Formats: sequence, C-alpha cells, structure tokens
Amino acid sequence: MSQEDLFAAPVQEQAARLRAQLNEHAHRYHVLDEPSIPDAEYDRLFQSLQALEAAHPELITADSPTQRVSGSVLDGFQPVRHAVPMLSIRTETDTEASGAEAFDARVRRELELSESDPAVQYAAELKFDGLAINLRYEHGVLLQAATRGDGETGEDVTQNIRTIGQIPLRLQGVSAEVIEVRGEVYMRRDDFEALNERQREQGAKTFVNPRNAAAGAVRQLDPAIAAQRPLSFFAYGLGEVRGWAPPPTHSALLDALSAMGLPVCAERAVAEGASGPSGLVAFHQAIGAQRDQLPFDIDGVVYKVNRRDLQERLGFVTREPRWAVAHKYPAQEQLTVVEGIDIQVGRTGKLTPVARLKPVFVGGVTVTNATLHNLFELRRKRVRVGDTVIVRRAGDVIPEVVGVVPGQRPSYVPNFHMPRACPVCGSAVVRERDEVNHRCTGGLYCAAQRKQALLHFAQRRAMDIEGLGDKLVDQLVDGEVVRTLPELYKLGVMKLAALDRMADKSAQNLMASLEKSKHTTLPRFLFGLGIRHVGEATAKDLARHFGQIDRIMDATEEQLLAVRDVGPIVARSIRTFFEQPHNREVVEQLRACGVSWPEHDGAAVLDPETLPLHGKTLVLTGTLPTLSRDEAKALIEAAGGKVSGSVSKKTHWVVAGEEAGSKLDKARELGLSVLDEAGLLMLLRGDA
Repeated sequence: MSQEDLFAAPVQEQAARLRAQLNEHAHRYHVLDEPSIPDAEYDRLFQSLQALEAAHPELITADSPTQRVSGSVLDGFQPVRHAVPMLSIRTETDTEASGAEAFDARVRRELELSESDPAVQYAAELKFDGLAINLRYEHGVLLQAATRGDGETGEDVTQNIRTIGQIPLRLQGVSAEVIEVRGEVYMRRDDFEALNERQREQGAKTFVNPRNAAAGAVRQLDPAIAAQRPLSFFAYGLGEVRGWAPPPTHSALLDALSAMGLPVCAERAVAEGASGPSGLVAFHQAIGAQRDQLPFDIDGVVYKVNRRDLQERLGFVTREPRWAVAHKYPAQEQLTVVEGIDIQVGRTGKLTPVARLKPVFVGGVTVTNATLHNLFELRRKRVRVGDTVIVRRAGDVIPEVVGVVPGQRPSYVPNFHMPRACPVCGSAVVRERDEVNHRCTGGLYCAAQRKQALLHFAQRRAMDIEGLGDKLVDQLVDGEVVRTLPELYKLGVMKLAALDRMADKSAQNLMASLEKSKHTTLPRFLFGLGIRHVGEATAKDLARHFGQIDRIMDATEEQLLAVRDVGPIVARSIRTFFEQPHNREVVEQLRACGVSWPEHDGAAVLDPETLPLHGKTLVLTGTLPTLSRDEAKALIEAAGGKVSGSVSKKTHWVVAGEEAGSKLDKARELGLSVLDEAGLLMLLRGDA
C-alpha cells in the first residue's frame, strides 16, 4: 500500500498498518541486523503513528512501538508468581572434556541405556552471563515481563523490558492464548565499555561487569533511564504455553522462536548420531577457543537432551532438570592482591594508574597488571596498595580492577596521589577543569608520545612530510633512530636505506620531502607542534595576531586571551607547553635545522580591518607556478581573506593557474575579476 493510500484509509487501519511496518523494520534492524529503510524514514513513520495516537488515544495498543518507553516512575516492583517455575540448571565445574562425558553418562544411566544403545542427541548452546527474564505473550502480544526471582516469584519489569528493541511487542505468525518465552537480558561488551566511559566522563559510578550493568538497568524504577542503557536479549526456552504445540525437539523450538521474531543466538549445535559426548566436547572446545572474540560475555555452554519426550522422562531432581547441564569455563573474575600502583603514559599523554598485582590466572591468561582508569575511578573504588581486589578480564578488554574486598587491608596505607611530573620525561602533569584525566605536557619531548607526535608533525595539514607513515615511524622510534623532531632533519640516505623495506629510492624521496617541508608557514608549524587544544584554526589566529613564534612563546595568558576564539583552557594549554624548557628547545633546534616561515610584525596588524584582504572571498583553481594550493590559501587567510571552494556572485576574485576548469568558466560567466599568481601577490602586498 502506498503512503497516499495508507493515510486515506480509516484511522484504525492506518494505525494497524503503521504498527506492523514499524515492528517489521525494528525486527530487521535489531534482530536480523539487516535494516531495510534509512533511520530518517523509520523516524518519519514513527512520528506519524505518534501523531495518530495523540489524536486518537483509543488506538494505542500494548504492541505499539510508541509504548516501548512509557509510564511513570515506579515506587517499587510488583511481585509476579510464575505459572511454571523458573528453575536453575546444574553446573558442571569440571572445565575439561570429562565434564561433558560425565553428563552424558548420567543421562544414559537415568534413561537405562546400555552401551549398545544409540547415542543420545543433545542440543548445545551458550550460557549467557546476564539476567534471566520471562516474557508473557497473550494472543501474540507482550503483556508482562518478569525476573526469575527465587524461581517461584519474580518482579514485574515490563516497562523496562519494553525498551529493548530486540524484543518484539507482538510475535510473528502466532496468536496462541499464552506463550511464555524465557531468555537472557545481557549487555554487549562494546556497549558496556562505552557506557562505563560515559559514566567516567560524567564523574558517575561505573559498573563492575556487563551482567551487573544489565541487571541494574532492568531493575531501574524509571523506564526512561532504562531506555538509555544498551540492553540486548536472547531467547532460549519456554514457560507456560496454552494454545500452541511446541516442536518435538529443543533445537526445533529455538528455530520456531526465531521465526516468531525473537532473537536466538546462532552459536548453537546439535550433537548428531553416534557422536554423543564427543560432539559436546567439540562444541565446548570450539566455543572456548572463540570465547574472547564473542561480542558478549559467557561463562560456559549448556547441554540439553534434544528430544522433549526424553526430557519429560528424565524429569527433575532437587529443582534442577536432569536433562540439562551448564559446562563452565575458567572464571573471568578472580581475587588477588595489589602489590603497587604504577603510572602508564599513553601516546596522547594521558596518565593512567595501573595496579601491579600478585599474578593471578583469570580469563584464560595470567594477569599481573590491571587498569584503574584514572585518579577519580581509583578513589571511588578505594583501591590502595595491599588491598585484596576483584580483577576482571573478558575478551580482548584490558584487565581492570573492579572492586576491593572489604576488611582485607593489612594495615593503614596512605591514599595514592598522581605525580606532578611525568614519570617518562619529567614534564609537568596537568588536569584541566571539568576533565577526569591527568596529562603529560611533554608532547614532542616525551618518549611515550613520540610516535604520535611525529605522525602529527608530518601530516599533510602540518609540515606535509610525504612518505613518513606509521610503519616508518615505528622503525625510527623503536630503533631509537629519531628521539626528537629535529633529528628528523638530521637523517641521511644511508641511515634510512638501512631500515627494513626502505629502498634507496624511497630514502631519497623522503629526504627530498623533508627538505621541502623546511619551507612552511607559521600556522602549519604551530599546528604541527601538537599543542593540546591548538588546531588549525587556532594556529592561524595565533599567527595572525602575534606574527612571530617568539611572541607566541613569550605571551602571557592574558595576552593569549586577546586572540580571537582563544579561551582560558586554550590559553593555559599554550602557556604550559611553552613553559617547558625542552619544548622551547625543540623549536630552536628546528629553526637551526633550517625550518623557516614568513613572519610579520603582529602588533601592526592586530586590527583585522587593516589587513589587505579583510572581508574578501577568493577562489583558487588550477595549478599556480610556484605556490601550492595550501600555501596560497595560507597566505590569503593570513591577509584576512577567505578561500571558498565554489564561485558565486559573492566571490571577489578568482585566482587561476594552469589547467583551470569550470570555476574559471563560471567566473567569466559572472563577470568576476580573474588573477594569476602575480596578481595575487600584488593583492597580498596591498599594491592592487
């Protein structure tokens, strides 16, 4: 049905069709990861349904996408008694192959099977590390969601569960009287890391692990807060069912749940034929090998007898099914002792406190260090030397200290304090207002930041040293060939050619590029120094205001604040940078190596209206005889002009070189003034 036909239909039909479309698109986006329309189109349909329901409140239904976040803040959660108890399954702590073999032996014994009888078929799936949830659908519509609780009685968390986009508000193709779907609410590792990073930036409490974060979100009394937490869901079983006949096997049941629009994990298998326990062992080992690469946490795998009739025969013992078991992996959290707290300096100058630990085996490796993130996180967790702490390592995430075990501190230990000087280079350490991270101000001088500083200095928008890329910088720094920026200009062809995969021709080309880069502009040079908060625009403003590098290096914070768009944070950053003697020495050594740029008497041009191109717009096209496009642009901007990428009636001059294209044609068509390079230079001198 076209949009015109849709909105010509009765409002009841419009609402029903919009709900169906939005639910289908949401399923494709959240579950299948195959979006079929752009976000803007989804938003347009959603807003149409919102408007329709606002005008006709009687059209609002429980499965409407608009009801995913609704309702007021709760005083507390209402108890929900489960129609079918939500029982736990037995855990096999033997993490070796014998764990699977022992389970198969128990099942065969309970079924009274002899060695000559066929192997039992099993379904194998993942044991998610999240929060178990029961979803109650009546006539295909989600009416209630409840936690496991004590297995008999849980808590009504319907409002929060509705915020999870993966969970359908209406099942596809099923309208049975009752279907209770059981599964796990969890948080992906990348979502968890992003959430904790946001919490740190806001100075708020961080979460210990994805499971705690997911559980905390589900149990939020305000659904609007829950909606801000990135939760996911996997279905894996049934509760009460009325009016629908489940398939005869567990694997077929999972297929059926997937067909209803519910997310079901693809990492599952059936141990077929005569494989029996050997198929389970293979699954356990295969998942164990890729555990770190999974996008979410698991703490084991689950084996279930596949045939439902055999499950019924096996029954339960002490509230656990005989037909299922969880086969664990080594824990991803362990206890150990903090033996010291060190400081690690990152490539951007960030100082990170790192706990030096008594070695502990966690997450499949021996861990001796774990991040504490920043001083505020360390203080919030109350970590001190000698503490017994919980260490977590999951996937490729850097091991971290997530908490302290109370009452285990051996004696009084003073609080940890961040150093005032960088432990790598001795430069001042600063923390800007409203920031949680401490940083080294060494920049170019600091060995920990050297690679990043070299790459920044060499980039096209700075000194434009063609050929100085990541791999070459790695070799130069790791081999201690280059320790400071000036040493770049002291390299010789022989030294370069001796490096891995560096031919004579490549070495000569780099030498030529280095030589060419010596002739630059003051804004490029300033930007290349890598002063925190000084980008291209600020570098141009500084060069235009002061005119000379020495005036910038000697400027007070008050003088820096007089520069356009320079505020207190930027002024303090520039002042701190040039207060470091080694940074001033780098500038002097670079000048001694022949790096130079045009300078002017900044004091004479503080009034922008006195600049020759103040308020004028120019367009560059074609290749100029001696000036590159970037050089011409820098000169124009230094003279107060603006360089535009397109020709219009507002253009004052078009500067054309060889092979000028359509911009020149457009200029002639509009009757604009066209200059060559000589004419541009006359303009810059104010002679035109």
